[in-house]
Amino acid sequence: MAIDAAEIKRVKAMGFLHNKGTENFSVRVITKMGAISAEQNRVISEVAEKYGNGKVTFTSRLTVELPGVHFDNIEAVRAHLATVDLMTGRTGSKVRPVVACKGTVCNYGLQDTQALGEEIHERFFNGYSGVRLPHKFKIAVGGCPNNCVKPDLNDLGIIGQYVPNYDSDLCSGCKKCAIETVCPMKAAKVVDGVLEIDKDLCNNCGLCVGKCHFDAIEDGVKGFKIYIGGRWGKSTAHGIPLRKVFTTKEEAFDVIEKAILLFREQGKTGERFATTVERIGFENVEAQLLGNELLERKQEILDAQLHLVGGATC
Repeated sequence: MAIDAAEIKRVKAMGFLHNKGTENFSVRVITKMGAISAEQNRVISEVAEKYGNGKVTFTSRLTVELPGVHFDNIEAVRAHLATVDLMTGRTGSKVRPVVACKGTVCNYGLQDTQALGEEIHERFFNGYSGVRLPHKFKIAVGGCPNNCVKPDLNDLGIIGQYVPNYDSDLCSGCKKCAIETVCPMKAAKVVDGVLEIDKDLCNNCGLCVGKCHFDAIEDGVKGFKIYIGGRWGKSTAHGIPLRKVFTTKEEAFDVIEKAILLFREQGKTGERFATTVERIGFENVEAQLLGNELLERKQEILDAQLHLVGGATC
């Protein structure tokens, strides 16, 4: 017998997506940045063989999907996955699972992206699980400016930074400058016998740190660049970076929380964060994210009703 639309909608919120023309569903299994243990991997395979069609697939955001699960087996699947602390979900207008690159082990990684992503997962994916937003909100963590997981195409993206400390007094103006040679952005150039670094071109990749034979760039400051308002899909938008490089994890996390609160309060139901930023103005949004008022009004914002398109409340 056909499954009614209300039931399809109900189980979709639990992470079960209807396979068209059937009574089967693809179950979306949440991972933390795509990382699962060997034991969890075995259980996922068991569920796929016992309840699904035997296949294990992956989404672009590093969650697992098991197609071919019959409607009658939904609760059994959830119980089986729960034996190894795996959960299903989450779709809808909420903070979505966090994506992070492999910067923890990558030679280019400037931050421990897996640990960072796990903290963001706990604080915002789990911590804000009961908070409804105007639309979905995606967060991505990149370990360096190579942008492998496209942080700047997410609602909010974090990119690891290594801002070089350049002491021009130690520059010897070498004819073949090691810094100029290694810089992938061509931001470093010897002019009139002195190295100059174009801050507008430099992406703080850190490849120049420690490369000068005369210690002109002996070290640097590690931090985070944050992009807001990115979006990809049928309608795309390139995220815009905040003007500040955040040098502590706590600062960066506060910005994430303020962005979510701003979106909940000032976004209109049905619009993505990119549209909210465009509608009320980047400079306005940036000022609010760099200030403290949103956090000071956190409970008020969480208790308030969402805005409908057109400005009314619901």
